[in-house]
Amino acid sequence: MRKVITHLSFYVLLAIITGVLLGIYYPAMAIQLEPLAKYFISLIKIFTYPIIFLTVSLGIASMGDLKKVGRIGIKSLVYFEIVSTLSLAIGVFIALWLQPGNINKDGLQMQDPSKYTQATQFNLWAIVKQNTNLQILLLAILLGFMLNFLTKREKYIHQLGRLTHYVFIGLKYVMYLAPIGALGGMSFAIGKYGLKTLIPLGKLMGTMYLTMAFFIVIVLGLILKYYQLSIFKLIKSIKEELLIVFATSSSEPAMPSLMNKLEKMGCSKSVVGLVVPTGYSFNLDGTSIYLSMAVIFIAQLYNVPLSTGEIVTMILILMLTSKGAAGVTGSGFIVLASTLATLQKIPIEGLAFLLGVDKFMSEARAITNIIGNSAATLVISKSEGETIHLH
Repeated sequence: MRKVITHLSFYVLLAIITGVLLGIYYPAMAIQLEPLAKYFISLIKIFTYPIIFLTVSLGIASMGDLKKVGRIGIKSLVYFEIVSTLSLAIGVFIALWLQPGNINKDGLQMQDPSKYTQATQFNLWAIVKQNTNLQILLLAILLGFMLNFLTKREKYIHQLGRLTHYVFIGLKYVMYLAPIGALGGMSFAIGKYGLKTLIPLGKLMGTMYLTMAFFIVIVLGLILKYYQLSIFKLIKSIKEELLIVFATSSSEPAMPSLMNKLEKMGCSKSVVGLVVPTGYSFNLDGTSIYLSMAVIFIAQLYNVPLSTGEIVTMILILMLTSKGAAGVTGSGFIVLASTLATLQKIPIEGLAFLLGVDKFMSEARAITNIIGNSAATLVISKSEGETIHLH
């Protein structure tokens, strides 16, 4: 019992429960707690950027083998493309099977989607320009390569290593504030949107959560089993990060401590540094499932039949546009809007029905994204012959 109450995850879980109760019984007060979550996320972001920069540059410089860097990069991108395409296909298949949009839309709440539908152009330059993580990743890769050609490489590696150590110590103390951030995030979500908003779109939410659970347990579970690893042991190992992600509806606050944990599991700095930050932009399994299901949901809601060719076209469009659904606020809706605009068959105003419950589906997306990136890091590490220990 003493071990439980001294664990950070216990207090994060307690904060989540308290936040739900505050949101239900004292919504006005609960909404005012939103800054707690915002300040916590902002504080974590202060650590995210130097950790990405230091881990990636240190990992590449320490490797001393630039061919290995290229090999890890290519393996990662191939893995990301295969698994994210698979997640898109699973989202489409289950949505067609369970038909979450086969409901009466007359009683559904609608919100104004105009700020998303006006910006339907999404390109690679926009992704790089608006995604700070990606910019820092590219800068760190460049520095890592440059350090390999310096005569005093070992001296710089040592200094970077010490700096990384101190940054992680600072992060350890900041993570003690996680329950406060969790309280603010959950209180605001329940207080503002209310559990009653979930009832009309309960079928969509249920289908979404079921699909993501299937993807995590079966798809990622089988991939990890092939490498003699357990998905359940992985989930247990990163439970604190998952609780923070669930409470804040964002996978970003968990990135720095996730990278630290993956290293402790046996993944090298070079693999963690290259796979995790890149995965946060290009390996969004939860977001891919959500996007494909959302398109099918809106089509079903408006009784728009889609041919096999149109479904394949939609998947191909989302394979490209979904890569931009990170690092930009509301980018998921921009991606949806651009996809619907390209198909020119499904009413784009259907986004209005999704806005009301998006907050409650973002938890599932973020959790699936972080588990997916953790699994990807373990797979690339194992493929490089590294020994992984999951407890």
